[in-house]
Amino acid sequence: MGLIGAEVIHASHGKVVLDLPFRADLCQQNGFLHGGVIGAIADVAGGYAAYSVFGDGDDVLTVEYKLNLIRPATGERLRATGEVLRAGRALTVCDLKVHAMREGEEVLCASGQQTLMRMETARP
Repeated sequence: MGLIGAEVIHASHGKVVLDLPFRADLCQQNGFLHGGVIGAIADVAGGYAAYSVFGDGDDVLTVEYKLNLIRPATGERLRATGEVLRAGRALTVCDLKVHAMREGEEVLCASGQQTLMRMETARP
């Protein structure tokens, strides 16, 4: 996330919000933020949200995510929200939303769902 400049602006049990300032070098040929960048921040927001409900010694790994790109991503910044819908012993499902912040308004530009796997980290 450091490479693209995204940062966590909110983190609570089961919910994480990331902000990404608009940068021309992250855009595709028409000047919109690239879909790969949108997917990356959505995936990370959901991953951190899932991680927030896991116990000590657990880690997280994305199994899959599906993201609909609804509108072009333009504006001053993007805001990605990941929210846990259901946390299971092995799999956790998160809701993903990405909004473009344009002149003080939030415009939904992507929506999706993600499945993550809880992983136990190796203990010495």
